[in-house]
Amino acid sequence: MPATGPARPVAPPFTPTRPSRADARRNYDRLVAAADELFDEQGTDVPLDDVVRRAGLGSGTLYRHFPNRDALMAAVFWERIEVLCQEAESLLAEPESTQAFTAWLRKLIRLTMRRGLAAALAAGQRSTVSEVFLNQCHLALEGASTPLLARAQADGGIRPDLRADDLLTFAHTIASAAQRAPDGEQHADQLLELLLEGLRTRNEPSPS
Repeated sequence: MPATGPARPVAPPFTPTRPSRADARRNYDRLVAAADELFDEQGTDVPLDDVVRRAGLGSGTLYRHFPNRDALMAAVFWERIEVLCQEAESLLAEPESTQAFTAWLRKLIRLTMRRGLAAALAAGQRSTVSEVFLNQCHLALEGASTPLLARAQADGGIRPDLRADDLLTFAHTIASAAQRAPDGEQHADQLLELLLEGLRTRNEPSPS
């Protein structure tokens, strides 16, 4: 049964908007890309001067687009959320609903495992902007999860009492445990398979 729903999130009001001018937009994108890499490598407390150097731009350009670290974090993380939500939309076209649901849950766990996002989640209460932003991310991911989950449930592959909100809790729990393991991604896959054993209905075989 096809499922429809808004997989594309609505940007939070404080998230910087991409500039309309082509040159300014290129600089914006370079800063976001540099910050995305450095957040993964060093965490969200990386010096902003490092972001500027990685982007090959000046400090003035950074602060014209992003007045503070929270604004830059919001732009980086929101871009990650948008990409993931677009992937959820694409997965709705996959013929096997349970496999599409499983692929989405794996992507959700991988996103949560990324160092920058995990660090932000751990420090989520440090400012009002962070609280608003994390709540908006939660709502966007929940909205992207809902059609995939509903389709798998309608096809009888996933137990009917599971909610989209539960998936975010499971993803965060698995990601937190996997980050403490030496073989993080492999451990995450093992934990995901254990979780799926409990989520599948009895007539749904595990994927080979």
